[in-house]
Amino acid sequence: MEAEYKGDVIIAGSGLGGLVCGYILAKNGYKVSIFEKNHQIGGCLQTFTRKGIKFDTGMHYVGSLDEGQIMHKFFKYLNLLNDVKISSLDRDGFDVISIGGDIYKYANGIDNFVDTLAEKFPNNKSDIRLYANKIKEIADASFIYNLQNVNPDVVVDKDIFATSFNEFIDSCTDNPKLRKVLAANMFLYAGVWDKTPVYVQAHLNNFYIQSAYRIVGGSDSVAFSLAKSIENLGGKIYKKAEVEEFVCDEKRMTKIRLKDGRTFEANYFISNIHPQVTINKIASPLLRNVYRQRIASIENSISNFTVFLVFKKNSVKYSNYNFYFYENEEAIGLEKYDLKQFPLNYFYIHQAIDTDNEYAQGAEVMTYMSYDCVRKWENSTVGKRGEDYEEFKRECAEKIINKLNEHFPGIKDCITNYYTSSPLTYRDYTATVEGAMYGVIKDKNLPMQTRISQRTKIPNFYFTGQNINSHGMLGVIVSAISTASELVPKEKIISDINSC
Repeated sequence: MEAEYKGDVIIAGSGLGGLVCGYILAKNGYKVSIFEKNHQIGGCLQTFTRKGIKFDTGMHYVGSLDEGQIMHKFFKYLNLLNDVKISSLDRDGFDVISIGGDIYKYANGIDNFVDTLAEKFPNNKSDIRLYANKIKEIADASFIYNLQNVNPDVVVDKDIFATSFNEFIDSCTDNPKLRKVLAANMFLYAGVWDKTPVYVQAHLNNFYIQSAYRIVGGSDSVAFSLAKSIENLGGKIYKKAEVEEFVCDEKRMTKIRLKDGRTFEANYFISNIHPQVTINKIASPLLRNVYRQRIASIENSISNFTVFLVFKKNSVKYSNYNFYFYENEEAIGLEKYDLKQFPLNYFYIHQAIDTDNEYAQGAEVMTYMSYDCVRKWENSTVGKRGEDYEEFKRECAEKIINKLNEHFPGIKDCITNYYTSSPLTYRDYTATVEGAMYGVIKDKNLPMQTRISQRTKIPNFYFTGQNINSHGMLGVIVSAISTASELVPKEKIISDINSC
């Protein structure tokens, strides 16, 4: 079959990494086509609407968006500022953390962050200051986070990469409760004790300490804006176009074949699909078995169970902060427990429908859930998993809502409808292995084995997305810049960002 298209770059997957790569390359003269298997673009930026309320599925808030800060520079460069509306979270407590009934707050600005936590830990103010200053140093030393022209293969200092986030926290303070509080936003990176490198936590926490915002009306506005810009630059986005195979000759990748049989040729190829899923679509011996085995063996992060709530009109005051609940200190970072105890922790957030909100119309409550809890239904399809699966979801949802009602008395009576997603839902809509929230686990004990480079042994084929460098909006954009710099000089990309 003759290929329907031959262009410069084909990108598989329209998540944030694929879209940002597409934008940078199109902006620099490449003819780009992006292929998305779903009817909606965006990956973790996807949303869905129920009872007139739009819910985010994977991207819940963003940091460092004040003018002059790193994400504001990226948004300006990516032409997002006019299309994406934002609503500021409480600068004196954008994250509110409940541990065994005690309340702690993360505030914006290093001084404010230190002073606010020091109200709870007056004898450890210098420890908090040390922590805040150190995570800023780690972030500032990393590629592109401070927009310096350095080697994109150097993620962070090797010593930092080989130190776990909890070892780092322990080095800042000997107060056991403060240690737990500084680790309490682990939902943002699914941290694993003694594995997750400190740079993962440092980048995220420094990112949000600078400033924190919700995206008004849903995170899909980011995806739609990038798609519009790509198309205006001559690019094309194909939806309902699942890549079945990446085809190679004896030297390089030559084309993709879609599930419907169509083929498309290009000079360069980028996959924003999970690497473990991607390599199963490549039959070429150009990828050696030892490489395949290494990628296949990397452990993936835990998945989640989420309840999406619809409230009665004007019944729940809007909270411009994120709420983390832990039954006790032991529940921080707890991934596996008997479902009879479920949930011992959760993450609760409101949806922003405007830049200034008085009442919440909808909210999400998310908690960790192992894929093993839903494995027996893994071969079923959406909407056809059976009544036992629906009953399982109902039981989990009711337990979560009842637990939420304990901390916010009466909120259960304000709920008119709720909807749920399980690890299977996340797997099917984001194409991540076993519904992993943040892709592969970066392991400080196996730094080289668990790091996936944007480069592969196929000379014209690259990876991008949350599995490269780091996850989250900032990590994925940096990953996309690293990948795009394989085709566009990194000096030019950074210069263009700075010139904005």
